[in-house]
Amino acid sequence: MSIEVIPVENLPIFHKGDDLAESIASGFEFSDGDIICIASSVYSKTKGCIRQLDEIVPGEKAAEIAGICGEDPRFIQAVLDTTEDLILDRPFVLSQLKCGHVGVRAGVDNSNVEDGTIIYLPPEPMESAEEMRERFKEITGKDVRVIITDTCGRSFRRGQTGVAIGWAGMTAIQDFRGDCDLFGRVLEITEEAVVDEIAAFANFIMGESDRGVPAVVFRNCGSWKGHDELYFRPEEDITRKALKRCYMAGDDL
Repeated sequence: MSIEVIPVENLPIFHKGDDLAESIASGFEFSDGDIICIASSVYSKTKGCIRQLDEIVPGEKAAEIAGICGEDPRFIQAVLDTTEDLILDRPFVLSQLKCGHVGVRAGVDNSNVEDGTIIYLPPEPMESAEEMRERFKEITGKDVRVIITDTCGRSFRRGQTGVAIGWAGMTAIQDFRGDCDLFGRVLEITEEAVVDEIAAFANFIMGESDRGVPAVVFRNCGSWKGHDELYFRPEEDITRKALKRCYMAGDDL
């Protein structure tokens, strides 16, 4: 397999109402089967998933958490407003969003946006990815696949990496269970999170500061079979259970 990885460069600064797919497609010639990774921040900006800090009135819970974490109470209120399940409130806020994604500060961010502005993740990222896929099809006539990416830290490791929060045209997981390894042993637990692997490499190309590459195309990735159960269910997630016990007990980590 020889995979081509192509950054979509020279894109403008995006604002609410801009046609993101049109801008990307106007500067790139797609082929059927391409996978286009799009940074969630630019998608959110075009859809108006932004708030002004000076318009947010923090509540008592936000003020309490902000005092513990050393954060702006208005920022913490924005985090709580997008949180479905609060897992930790110290030493940072870790929470689950409605879509199932778990992230620090619920994915709310204030980088690569104007001062006084915060940006939050698309509330329905799977629908967002499908919408972008259909729009690319309408514009280009090509059958492309779409991954919407964000960056996350990881337990047990330092540093952030790209992850998929929404995808369309492929399954999240390549399921190898039932296949055999090189020595004929049947694989029982191997499930590969392909969309996260692609998102991580896309993030490497996009960069985290001022590189200005919000979209990356992967060509010749082939296809795979699997499923979309990327997130552990709460009852089977042992890490979440342990963290929730600490949170409920009020223990410091």
